[in-house]
Amino acid sequence: MIQVHQVTKSYKNFIALNDINLNISKGEIYALLGPNGAGKTTTINLILGFLAPDSGSISVAGLNPSKNKTDVRKTMAYIPENVSLYPHLSGIENLDYFCKLTGLKYGNNALRGFLNQCGLQEEAHQKKIAGYSKGMRQKVGIAIALAKNASVLLLDEPASGLDPSASSELSALLKKLATDGTTILMASHDLFRVRETANRIGILNQGKLVKELDAKSVSANDLESIYLNFMKN
Repeated sequence: MIQVHQVTKSYKNFIALNDINLNISKGEIYALLGPNGAGKTTTINLILGFLAPDSGSISVAGLNPSKNKTDVRKTMAYIPENVSLYPHLSGIENLDYFCKLTGLKYGNNALRGFLNQCGLQEEAHQKKIAGYSKGMRQKVGIAIALAKNASVLLLDEPASGLDPSASSELSALLKKLATDGTTILMASHDLFRVRETANRIGILNQGKLVKELDAKSVSANDLESIYLNFMKN
């Protein structure tokens, strides 16, 4: 579903990504793990088509995101660390607004259904976003992705700032989406949440993909040791 082949990206004299290769299958949760500045956000921006690689190629569902931006973005949804919503509107009003921006019109029952699927309590649907926690805002963001029928979901530091309960709920939701066929790429530096959520993990350091591993093949302690070893080197 997502293929990144020998991609390099530089900003002036700084090499953000150096010969990166990724192959993420339909229904897979792939986590890019690394410190700030490792190249995680640059990778996401390249896949979104916001940036073009200096060399190499990227495809999403067989399309080049930098050359087929409109078609590719119809298949994708992006959820940043801090989901931007209108604070004076309610959760359901935000969902309705963003759906209409993409040409989608749903009735209230359908909109409530998307919010319920994402675990947002019924009593919160009509409350203004200004009173939402970060976890609640993320649920609205994922509801927008569901309404858009996105087959690819990209998340940048999704668990940052969430309490343990909200973080666990997010993991469960992402796993359900993947089971239903959504391809998910998440960038994070949260070792525990990555280990609990992802099928595969790629460790990025200084723009290089230094290790790939199956999440089930390592314990949380093993992953920490592997990660810290690569950070030292």
